[in-house]
Amino acid sequence: MADFKLHDIESAPEGAKPLLEKSQKGFGMIPSLHAVMAESPQVLDAYQKLHQLVLDSSFDNEEKTVVWQTINVENACHYCVPAHTGIAKMMEVSDDIIEPLRNETPLPNEKLEALRDFTLAVMRKQGNVSEEDLDAFFKAGYGHRQVLDVILTLSQKTMSNYINHIAQTPVDEPFKKFAWSKNQ
Repeated sequence: MADFKLHDIESAPEGAKPLLEKSQKGFGMIPSLHAVMAESPQVLDAYQKLHQLVLDSSFDNEEKTVVWQTINVENACHYCVPAHTGIAKMMEVSDDIIEPLRNETPLPNEKLEALRDFTLAVMRKQGNVSEEDLDAFFKAGYGHRQVLDVILTLSQKTMSNYINHIAQTPVDEPFKKFAWSKNQ
């Protein structure tokens, strides 16, 4: 597999240095994903901007976790599932939501399950969702903005999941205790 460098602030290309400083300040460390992305300052910049946009989306912390982890699990991302498990815990999302997402078992309420179902429909059908998919999502209490926010989050997670697959990004120390592999 490709041998991607884990950049630090000193080794990063000039345009990535302030972005890694931002990561260090925001996370108290430079996440391995950001260290890999730093090879292309534009990729790291885009990812950080997308991450902030997702944080500012219409979803609450539970809903963000559902969309993030649904995508991470569907894409079998060895890095993002443990990282977002730790992030969910920091966001005070209940284990009653975290564990079913990791294990692909039913969520504790129908609205969150509808969000997971719709996210999977968007992914699996590459955006070509049916009227039934949309009707079920709307019936659960979501609207057009949330359709777009699922796609926004999918954009962010596609970047990270694919980069982690290709670079075989090592899981950060704080998240190793949440190691995960996809159920077969």
